[in-house]
Amino acid sequence: MSEFENNSQENVTALPEKAWYVINTFAMRERQVKEDLEKRAVSFNMQDKIFRVICAEYEEPVFDENGKQKMTKDKKTGEMVPKVKVKNYYPGYIFVEMIMTDETWFVVRNTAGVSGITGSSGKGAKPFPIPREEIEPVLKRMHIEDPDIFSEYQVGDMVKIISGTFADCEGVINSIDTEKKEANVEVIFMGRYQTFTEKFTNIEKAVDTSNND
Repeated sequence: MSEFENNSQENVTALPEKAWYVINTFAMRERQVKEDLEKRAVSFNMQDKIFRVICAEYEEPVFDENGKQKMTKDKKTGEMVPKVKVKNYYPGYIFVEMIMTDETWFVVRNTAGVSGITGSSGKGAKPFPIPREEIEPVLKRMHIEDPDIFSEYQVGDMVKIISGTFADCEGVINSIDTEKKEANVEVIFMGRYQTFTEKFTNIEKAVDTSNND
């Protein structure tokens, strides 16, 4: 997570009206802080300024000594279901999309469990948002499609496929369907040019190495 700390204060002259911020929390309390902040946004009538709050959790299967996934009883239905362990991609952090004002700043920093906000110098100074290129991987890991970010993709862009059968393959965007939030990507596969349809959440811009020595 050090990349958030290092880059959050770059480009400080022009803050976007709506942006993403990294909130520091106590480990293992990320979900509780997320829920408390969402409740405070409602109680302070801030839904038009505090938009999305993300706790980057995911489920990891739990296996027995024989490599078989364990089963557990669902508390609501009483049925046996595969056992999973909830983990966090970014322990000790949640992500908030909001418009930074004195009021929203007060609501966020005074939420129980918030230990700090990345990009703030302290002493009540407002924090700076994290760059778009840093929040994009977070959203993609959570399979969240954000038109504000994905609108940067254009026909002709070189991209890399993140996961699936063609993971790590690089190709060129041939066409974009903004309504379906997907793109046709032409890649070289098995020695031939082939076109595949990929969701924006499953591609990222490829690193340009053409100018490297």
